[in-house]
Amino acid sequence: MPDIKKILKDARPRERTVKVCIAGDLAGEIERLEDELREVSEDWQPSSIADSHPGRAISQRIAELREQIRGAEVPFLLRYIGDEAYSSLLAEHPSQNPREEAFDSVTFPRALISACTVDPKMTEEQVKELFEVVNQGEVKKLFDAAWDVHNSSGLVPFSLAASALLAAVTGDGK
Repeated sequence: MPDIKKILKDARPRERTVKVCIAGDLAGEIERLEDELREVSEDWQPSSIADSHPGRAISQRIAELREQIRGAEVPFLLRYIGDEAYSSLLAEHPSQNPREEAFDSVTFPRALISACTVDPKMTEEQVKELFEVVNQGEVKKLFDAAWDVHNSSGLVPFSLAASALLAAVTGDGK
């Protein structure tokens, strides 16, 4: 029979790391170049076999920018804050319309992210400042991670990529 004292001693709060892109300008430039590449590819006709596709230089620039974006992704480590702290946080940020939402959709995400982000540690004001710069997709990544460390029941995330790699390496997935 399990020993609750040992279980409590060994228990650790759930954590999750999420990468947030802080270089929105680079993402916008990639989108612009992808549009340009589509246009060039639709319209381009070589006049000789020696002609080089103009999309080649655009594609190279996109690849360079993608590498820069990977360097502009900042990891945020989030950790479960505990049942009492989480319940208090929910109570401090009630919804203006409780029939439709469980919490205030503006203040609660900021408060939760501030409370559970351990690296880098942020105040609510700093979270608000970050939200003014990164787009809603990046905000959603942060909030989803914060929500997951408090509400997700899947304790062992499944990785399709890891499973596929193991199957390829061993030949049978074992």
